Parts: sequence; C-alpha cells; structure tokens
Amino acid sequence: MRPEDTERLAASFDLLPIPAALVIADGAGFRISTANRPFRRAGLGGVDGNSPLLALISARLRKFVDSDSLREDFPWQFGDAVDCRYYQVTLARLAKNREGRCLVTLVDQTSELRTEHNLRREMLTDSLTGLANRAGFSDHLEALIGDTTQQARYAVLVVDLDRFSRVNACLGSMAGDELLITVARRLKGALRAHDLLARTGGDEFGILLTLEEGPGDADHVAKRIQGALSTPFRLSDFEIRVACSIGIAFGSSQVDDAEELIRHAQFAVKRSKVSGRAEAYQTQAFDIAREQFGMETALRRALDRGQMRLTYQPICDLATGQIVAFESLARWADENGTEYSPTDFIPVAEESGLIVPLGRWAIEEAAKTLADWDARAGGDCGVRLAVNLSAIQLQRDVIAPVVERALSKNGLAGSRFTLELTESALVTDPDRIAGIMHALKGLGTTLAMDDFGTGYSNLAYLQKLPIDILKIDRSFVTGMLADRDKIAIVRAILSLAQALGMKTTAEGIETNELAQTLAALGCTYGQGFVYARPLEADAAYSMLEARRN
Repeated sequence: MRPEDTERLAASFDLLPIPAALVIADGAGFRISTANRPFRRAGLGGVDGNSPLLALISARLRKFVDSDSLREDFPWQFGDAVDCRYYQVTLARLAKNREGRCLVTLVDQTSELRTEHNLRREMLTDSLTGLANRAGFSDHLEALIGDTTQQARYAVLVVDLDRFSRVNACLGSMAGDELLITVARRLKGALRAHDLLARTGGDEFGILLTLEEGPGDADHVAKRIQGALSTPFRLSDFEIRVACSIGIAFGSSQVDDAEELIRHAQFAVKRSKVSGRAEAYQTQAFDIAREQFGMETALRRALDRGQMRLTYQPICDLATGQIVAFESLARWADENGTEYSPTDFIPVAEESGLIVPLGRWAIEEAAKTLADWDARAGGDCGVRLAVNLSAIQLQRDVIAPVVERALSKNGLAGSRFTLELTESALVTDPDRIAGIMHALKGLGTTLAMDDFGTGYSNLAYLQKLPIDILKIDRSFVTGMLADRDKIAIVRAILSLAQALGMKTTAEGIETNELAQTLAALGCTYGQGFVYARPLEADAAYSMLEARRN
C-alpha cells in the first residue's frame, strides 16, 4: 500500500466512532498497519509498539487469514477484574490476500453487559434480606448438579418458620420484615462459610450444603439452626419465640432437576411440622402423596360422572330388635369395577376440599332414597336415614340450607334425618359449630355425636349442644365382654348420656350376646355385622320390609 493511501486510510479510520485497525501478517505474527484514535485511547495498541490485542488474538487471526472466510465475530475481554472491558470483535476483509491483511473493529459492550449482569443479579436476589431468591437458589443448585466431580455429596435444607403469619397479622408487615432479616442473620451465623443460604419463599429459607463428612452433616446443621432460632426475638415491646420446621433432601444421581430436589425438601417439611423434628425426604412417603393426588383427580371425575353411591347399614332398637334407622355410607367404584375404601378416599376428599360436593351429594342422595322408600311403602316407611358430616365440611359449607333444600325437594320432614358429626368438629370452632347444630335442630333433625370417647370431649359444650344421641365407638364395644376396662368405659358413657337426657347407639356389635349385654346395661340402639353389613339401597329396603312383615 502506497504512503498516500495509508494516510487517507488513517484519516478515514479516525472518523469511525469505534476502535478500528488494519492488521497485516508479519512473519509468524501480525502488526498494526493503521489504527484510529478510539483504538489507541482504549490501550489496544498502535502502529508503533506492542499491541495487547494482537498478542491475545494472534492464533485466531492466523486461523482467519489462512481460511477463505471474509468475516468472523467473537467476544473478547480486556483488562483486570476491577476495570475489565468487554468487546465484540469483528475480523473482515474484501478478499483473500497475500499480505494477510484484514480489518479489525471492536464494539465496546461493557456498559450493556454490566447492566445485564446487575439486572440478573437483582432478579436472583431477595430485595429484603440480600440473600439469593428462589431463582438464584435454583441456579446454584443446577450448577452443582451439573458438576460431575461432586458425586451427589450435597443436600438441600428447607427451613419453614412457624407462626410467622401471626407476627404479620398482630404486629404488622414492618415487624414481619424485621423478623425475617434477623432470622436470616442467625441462619447465616449457624452455617459454614461455603454453605449457601437463600430466601425461597415468604417465610421459607433454602440452604445448599456440601456434605464433607456424609449425611450426618445435614443433621448437625439442622440442630445448629434450631439452636440459633431458640433464643427469643425482640420486636417492638414483645419477645417472640419462633420455631421452625426443617426438611432435608439429599442429592443423588437419580435426581437431575433442581426444582425436583427442592420439592422433595419441601415435602419433608410437611412431615417435620407433624413430628416436630427435622425430617429427611423419603421416596415412599412421596409416592403415597402422588397416589393421593391421583386419587383426588379420580374422585373429582367420579363425582362428575355419578360413580359414587350410598350403602345403608341398619340401626336397631336393642330392646325390640326393630330397625329404627339406616346409616348411609359413601362407596366408590370406578368404571373398571375397582372399589375404593372410604378410609382412603374420605381423607383425600377432606384435604382437597372435595368433601363439600361429596357431602352435598350424600345429603341429597340419602333424601332421594328415603323418599323413594316412602313411595314404595305407600307412606312413611318407618325409619330415619343418618348422614355423616365431616368436620371440614362443617367448616367450609353452609350445611343447614343444604339439608333444608334436600328435605323440601323430596317432601320429607326434618325428623326423618339424623346428622352425625364427630367430636373433632367441635374443637375447630365450637361457637360456630354450635350455631350450625342449632340451625339443624331447628329443621327438626336428630343430631348424633359419632365415635364418642375417641376424641376431645368438652363436657360443658356437650351439655349446651342439642345432641340427641351419643354413638359409642366400636373400639370400646368390640371385645367388650372379655375386657373389664371397656365395660367400665361403656358404663360411664351410658351413665353420662342418661344424665344428659340422650340416647345411645353402640357401634361394632358382632354377636347376639354382646347385643343382649348392651341392652341390659341400658344402651338404646345397636349397629354392626350381627344385624347386617352395609347394603345397597334395594337390599336395605327389602330387609326393612322383611322385618316389618
């Protein structure tokens, strides 16, 4: 290139706002033929002297000039960690030439990358505590899972604060924030330097542990955390003790997803809330929970498709043997004919909230069945139907209007219905449940206390509530004749019922001898296999007809 051409090129280069230089092969290396002011000011080199740019990308330059490519782009950083600059480098030429000449331009992306880095850091950081948030915690865990050198020697701990919602409700959100910040500091102090602490939820913290000595490390850390939180927290004028539930999930080669491992630890937290101690995730417990979720879906579908049905077990007068009522019991068989046990699907219905539509269906179905029996008998068929009310159902539904609608729709008097509820229903909200019971009593229904003696019995409430019948749980009745303690318990319940003006029903009667003994003790009604197992509606009516004739 002629000198005048070089000068014209240098002048045109200086008009460019970005660093640019013309590079020419010089033996085994390269030299800068022309460089503009932005290139020189950036400290990237010049025509005279060494160029840090050429020193660092010479191998890449050689590969480019020896190839047939006309353009190549790549990122490059220059400087130390404190003042590092980030560039997008472009190598370009018009055609392959013998001089190995090419144009090098650089676009400074430092500001954009720093902004992106800061935004990402903010996205992955909890603004209140300054710890990593759920997304940041997951990123660290993903990196650890992907590190093959770790060989699954790590664990995730999830720490859930108990009673935190009460602090927020009673002292306000500012006090709640102050508590979270203080808890974070204490947790940080209980951990080792290389353990990662994150705030993964409102009152939930996640900890990523490296297991140096084995799984026992997780137990030691859990105990240190419980110790750190055992000292009361001072908020305003109050001293508050905050307990926690801790779930542990150990890394394994079978789990390659960070979110799955966190879910395992969260599942273990639920068990910790029950046991009161740190709990490790167990596959079997998780499988049971998955089965319950599957059952919930199937139960919801069964309700929609009308696959539920009621069976009826007779309740007899112990003195006369006459059938006075039938207890209606929910049963479920799927389209394949598989029967599901109530002990399995009722708890699932209660936990999922499906107990509300299930309970409404049972009330309406029982009323419809009783009206059908009356029609077949040509009038009052002479029995009541009993329907069970769940404690969850009483909390979430308005029972009295549901019962009133069912009775009115089927032309039944309230006296034809017995509603059975357990002692556990009273414990949740005694005053509200008392109001519901009085409303049901106002409809003329009979109220029975089911499984009496197995739960929490508040005799003061028992005296005030409009209860007509106490049902003695089968655990006291079965084997009673050979157990003096059971006889004493049954006698006590019968005496209590008599003092309160209530009738009694003994469940689980399996022999005539037992029925006769209970009758002699003063028990009013009996229910059990000695009379019949739960029957389908038609079979129950046939039994009723046979007894009447």
